[in-house]
Amino acid sequence: MPDFVVTADWPVSWSIAAFAIAGVVTVVGGIRLVAVGDALADRTGLGEALFGAVFFGLATSLSGIVMTAVTAISDAPQLAYSNAVGGIAAQTTAIAVADLFYRRVNLEHAAASLSNLLFGCLLLALLALALLATYTPDGAVVGVHPVSMIMVGCYLGGVMIVHSADVTPYWQAVDTNETRRDLPQSHGLLDDRPLRRLWVRFALVGLAVAASGWLTALAAESLVQSTGLRAGFVGGVLMGLVNALPETITAIAAVRRGAVTLAVAAILGGNCLDALNLVVADVFYRTGSIYHAAGPDELFLTSAALLMTTVLLGGLLARQVRGWGRLGFEGTLLFGGYLAVVAVLAF
Repeated sequence: MPDFVVTADWPVSWSIAAFAIAGVVTVVGGIRLVAVGDALADRTGLGEALFGAVFFGLATSLSGIVMTAVTAISDAPQLAYSNAVGGIAAQTTAIAVADLFYRRVNLEHAAASLSNLLFGCLLLALLALALLATYTPDGAVVGVHPVSMIMVGCYLGGVMIVHSADVTPYWQAVDTNETRRDLPQSHGLLDDRPLRRLWVRFALVGLAVAASGWLTALAAESLVQSTGLRAGFVGGVLMGLVNALPETITAIAAVRRGAVTLAVAAILGGNCLDALNLVVADVFYRTGSIYHAAGPDELFLTSAALLMTTVLLGGLLARQVRGWGRLGFEGTLLFGGYLAVVAVLAF
């Protein structure tokens, strides 16, 4: 095992401190990513939905990718698996959190778009494939399970479909007074800076977020060893929450800037890449298939992520102006659903 992924038997206080430091780095990085990402979305012509789901989603998912790779290569497959799907559950709830900061109307009403709906469907497909892989023979082709290859193909094909639908849409959400269209806007000094410089800044902040993921993975492994906590709880809840911090912060910051489409797209796109984290885990876990290493907690988290994504898609389709607790019905259900997931894994 490489030296850089070997965990010492840290004291619990060190592990908690490492989680806190990683959290601060991801929060600061997430805030900085929003302004640069919003400017790049407009100046490249990709738009908030596609840029947010692919590039923004990749940048905010870097910490989770590193967490998954480190725990998988350290022979902690359940931590790797639960981190990926646990991050999806936490990040989906982050849309409800961002909705609390958008007081005009239900966020899903304002951000309804064909691209966001299609990325939600893509996420459902990826999660379903991961579940199906558990019930297939434990085999490998070129060192990975065949379903991992199918998931990569599914993601690439899905992105192409989203792009095509964005260029020539045959379905469109009805405009209301509260609909916020993805239109270019002023970004202050960022509009005067060279495009290449914006890309470099975007990449550097993303790398800082990735480094925080490495620290979180080491702290999580040490926490499991020193406390005896279930890997499903540490990976799905503790690591999942740190994993979800970049998306949560960027979604809140995007909403406050009025970039509501970017807020939802970044989370859905990040969730799709988190589902692909299972492919990363499958590549780095050399003992067998990551899907067959999943235990009851990991399969429970995958099912919960499927349910929560379905609830979110329902909210984007129903476009409730206001609902329960000044949120749409989906926001209230997402909060309640995530608390239930945490309770089940904790007890």
